[in-house]
Amino acid sequence: MSACFTRFALICLLTCLCVDSLSAAEPLSIGSRRELFIDDALVERVTGAAEIRLQHPTPREVVFRFDQPWEGSSSGYHTIIQDGDLYRLYYRGSHIEVSQGRISTGSHKPFYCYAESKDGIHWTRPELGIVEFQGSKKNNIILEGLGTHNFAPFKDENPGCKPDAQYKALAGLQNEGGLHAFQSADGIHWKLMQEKPVITKGAFDSQNLAFWDADQKTYRTYFRVFTGGVTTSKIWKPEGDRAIQTATSADFLSWTPGIDLIYADSPSEELYTNQVKPYFRAPHIRVGFPARYVERGWSESMRALPDPKRREMRASSVERYGTALSEGLLMASRDGIHFKRWNEAFLRPGIERTGTWQYGHQFIAENVVETLSSLPGAPHELSLYAAEDYWHGKGGALRRYSLRMDGFTSVHASMKGGELVTRPLLFSGNALSINFSTSAAGSLWVELQDEAGQPIKGFTLNDCAELFGDTLDRKVSWKQNADVSSLAGKPVRLRFKLKDADLYSFQFQK
Repeated sequence: MSACFTRFALICLLTCLCVDSLSAAEPLSIGSRRELFIDDALVERVTGAAEIRLQHPTPREVVFRFDQPWEGSSSGYHTIIQDGDLYRLYYRGSHIEVSQGRISTGSHKPFYCYAESKDGIHWTRPELGIVEFQGSKKNNIILEGLGTHNFAPFKDENPGCKPDAQYKALAGLQNEGGLHAFQSADGIHWKLMQEKPVITKGAFDSQNLAFWDADQKTYRTYFRVFTGGVTTSKIWKPEGDRAIQTATSADFLSWTPGIDLIYADSPSEELYTNQVKPYFRAPHIRVGFPARYVERGWSESMRALPDPKRREMRASSVERYGTALSEGLLMASRDGIHFKRWNEAFLRPGIERTGTWQYGHQFIAENVVETLSSLPGAPHELSLYAAEDYWHGKGGALRRYSLRMDGFTSVHASMKGGELVTRPLLFSGNALSINFSTSAAGSLWVELQDEAGQPIKGFTLNDCAELFGDTLDRKVSWKQNADVSSLAGKPVRLRFKLKDADLYSFQFQK
């Protein structure tokens, strides 16, 4: 048998195996929902000079300074809720005094506070008259006592939610018995749903979140645990790494046992907060912004970071207060348990300046929201918020960061060009819309294939009208025809060919 024939036979065998593998893939039903490339769920293969690339937010203005007497330099665990035309900000009012060999938190007890905005940028503190501070109720405090370390509210989207419980929250520490359930009719006046805590097994010394998971029709929570040691109300000896567990509930009171999150290709790391919520434009995807906590110790680089004298003063009390750093990560899940966690930082500490590169910096607030663009005439953008100026001074700060819609990650290709092919999908709708950007010389094409990976007549790359520009919503057409309804309900693959371009999301629209 000749070597040429042997090579030919091997090529035929590999081709058959590839086709068989493609044919065996189970189609994923996506309907007309928006899909992102924030995980690997849709991806069959990426070839050429293409990759799925993590994007990074753009720093914008400081939108809030926690400089009132009841707030202070350790205000944290922020939650921002976009509630119709109103943005609601919840945050802990607490203050730290740093001196040589000592960290004091006794200037006032912690409170939980409330502010609001019409645009997500300019905020006001309403005088609520609920809690007294230094003889006056002229303040924006909504809660004192139980739960004020880590109060984390949400608006309940459960269709069966009662009017007096439209807003709910979990809050509490082990020395308070665990996580307690709160409810409110207006998001400002709160009360316990029951006297005893609803979750008692965990560490809870972080921001512990909950929400109505409309995709799975259940309440879901994410809360702090440690990978080792003992963390109970009587014994506090944590070991291992700070980690995250999740649990579910039908009524917000009785919760399933906590389950460890599972990461596809990530090491065990110190994850301080979790900030997991359904992404509002694709609520079947739960997106999280955990804070990565890193203890780096003393070195020349550590001493070269901003505010060295303040850093040394913090470390004179507890070394990690001066030498630990934090930054924001990105992770995503389709079932609430298995996550794709991007190991590179999503929100780095950034350029060195006062109040940065320290423990507590870049803790991202709960929830990403939609705001007007900073550019006149541009479409709306995403805003997320992160803390800085922790530890020192009169009060900390909250800075806004912006990102294009769906712009957490992208399928990116250089000018050399590359491709991504999806696994088989079942869609509903009559047109395919994409969120993408190219350079002036860049391009993007889309081909629709059958389940076996063969181009479908009339929807090939050669039929596709070349796409270029930078838009959130552009319909794809083939030979001047954008109607794909003939393929709805049938298994199809999408083949994206890119050149100096980024693809952020796609959606079959009705």
